[in-house]
Amino acid sequence: MNKDNHSLTKEFLLIGFMDHPDLKTLLFMVFFAIYLITMVGNLGLVALIYMERHLHTPMYIFLGNLALMDSCCSCAITPKILENFFSEDRMISLYECMAQFYFLCLAETADCCLLAAMAYDRYVAICRPLQYHTMTSKKLCIQTTIGAYIAGNLHSIIQVVLLLRLTFCGSHQINHFFCDVLPLYRLSCVDPYINELMLLIFAGSVQIFSIAIVLISYLCILFTIFKMKSKEGRGKALSTCASHFLSVSIFYGSLLFIYIRPSSFKEGDKDIPVAICYTLVIPLLNPFIYNLRNKEVINVMKIMKSRKAHNILRQVSSS
Repeated sequence: MNKDNHSLTKEFLLIGFMDHPDLKTLLFMVFFAIYLITMVGNLGLVALIYMERHLHTPMYIFLGNLALMDSCCSCAITPKILENFFSEDRMISLYECMAQFYFLCLAETADCCLLAAMAYDRYVAICRPLQYHTMTSKKLCIQTTIGAYIAGNLHSIIQVVLLLRLTFCGSHQINHFFCDVLPLYRLSCVDPYINELMLLIFAGSVQIFSIAIVLISYLCILFTIFKMKSKEGRGKALSTCASHFLSVSIFYGSLLFIYIRPSSFKEGDKDIPVAICYTLVIPLLNPFIYNLRNKEVINVMKIMKSRKAHNILRQVSSS
């Protein structure tokens, strides 16, 4: 490959959502609303868990870190989408592309580990309540969270380093709304076989391992729920598990469809709708699924609201 062709690889053109220029204002408003709600919901949850010592338990520590990673995912992708709706220059540099993919890969890998940890935590809480404090100690919780971040960073670094070995020629158009790894493979003029193999090994290992933990945990939970004598307790537990399992199913299903299916490295037409699910929809829904249906979180929010109202009344009366 000559140097002239190699020089064309410094920038890429993101052509996702360019098929409907007449809808760009509507799409901008929709994605801006999703971004705003996602950031407020997730960062608000992180702040709530940080400020309330009552929520400093393993489950909420995992939830807080999951919300932080969802915010990271949204920040890595959505601002560039919003910019491109009204920008004449929809280009993204090679290094911006790598940075965007790095933070996305970090967030998604850490999310897989955290969701598995949360499923295990629920298993212990429901199936072995008397051993909860020994099997899910604060030390183990912190170690698991740190492990999730280490796994996310290692996976991201490996994939980005492997991307840097590729050279790109011909078309510089990425048929996507962000710099995902698979569209880059399709633009490579070097055989990306090693990259594809390593992605399959690492992404597959993380997803299969975490999915196995989630499935085993929820199966054990279901068996325990069906043994409960109280219909009310059974209904509440099933309702909670069903909402959590729905979110997990959408998240893992989207990742498996994009990165693990046999034809994923050749076909790009189906990537965008599925990518919207795990990059935008899941971070948007997680605060509602995991917390707004949680009575403990709602009670803490009510207490904080009443404290704030009380402080305002005190300030008004003193003045």
